[in-house]
Parts: sequence; C-alpha cells; structure tokens
Amino acid sequence: MPRQRPERAAAPASSAATTPCRVVVCRDCCCGTPKITGVDHERQLARLAEEVPVRVADCLDVCEHANVIVVQPSAAARAAGARPVWLGLVNDADATEDIVTWVREGGPGVAPCPDILDLYAFTPPRRQG
Repeated sequence: MPRQRPERAAAPASSAATTPCRVVVCRDCCCGTPKITGVDHERQLARLAEEVPVRVADCLDVCEHANVIVVQPSAAARAAGARPVWLGLVNDADATEDIVTWVREGGPGVAPCPDILDLYAFTPPRRQG
C-alpha cells in the first residue's frame, strides 16, 4: 500500500496581513543621530517595529533627507508592479504614525499613499556602481 502524505492545512490567501510590506529605516549616519534634533529616534524605530517588519540600514546615502524611511511593497504587490517609496525628513511622530497606518493597510501597490506622505516622498539618486 502506498504511503500517504499527511494532510497539510492550505496556505492562507495572500493578503497584507500574511505577506506584509516592510520598512527600511536609515540609521547611524545622519539619520537617527543627534545631528537631527528634536526627534526621539529610538521611539520612532520602536513604534515602527511594534507594527511592521523593520530592517535597519547603516546608511542609505541620502543624508540630506534625514531621517529616511523606505516603505517596500509586499512580494505580491512588487510582482504586480509596485515600487518602494522613499520618505525623507520623517522627523515627527505624526509622520511615523501615518507610515504605520499606511503599512498596516497594505502599503505600496495595495493601499493608496496618504496625501500627507507625498510631502515626504522623494526619488533617490541612482547609485554609482
């Protein structure tokens, strides 16, 4: 008698909750240091990490926009054509909350970018290789 494989639960349908977008937070150059005054950098990072997957980058080479946060689309949204959104001068708690809300709703390619975050969006220069 052939051996049967155990049944596995079906994988959940892809959604913002199962394949979330992520954020990359620039730190340890200009971003996240006392050079940017009036910002609780640790609280900003902790608040983002409470809600979304966060990766900390040493330097994204756009110090003139410090503090920089890049919102990366989920894999499904990326496959559908969504691209990362670079946000600069994210130096207040309200902007951090707007990012958290947007990411919770699905982020790039899933939920529209809140109009207020358009004020922070910028196009990074191409990296020289």
